[in-house]
Amino acid sequence: MLEVALDAGVSPETLRKIETGRVATPAFSTIAAITEVLGLSLDAVWAEVSRPAPDPGSGNSARNARERLVSAGSIAQVRSRLGR
Repeated sequence: MLEVALDAGVSPETLRKIETGRVATPAFSTIAAITEVLGLSLDAVWAEVSRPAPDPGSGNSARNARERLVSAGSIAQVRSRLGR
């Protein structure tokens, strides 16, 4: 996580807060930098977080989107899948 944060130009604590959902709305530039470091497209990330929740009555849609993104894997898992 340290390497991803430093390569993206954000503090490791900020990245940790984003990953755990303690930052509800990170800046676009921060997300863009992280996705670039991870080799992900912003389109793919947007598609994942904007997917409708399986159960519309299941609660806060922003929280559901964040949970889906986190459930897709931690940064370490994403990096592993990408072979980094």
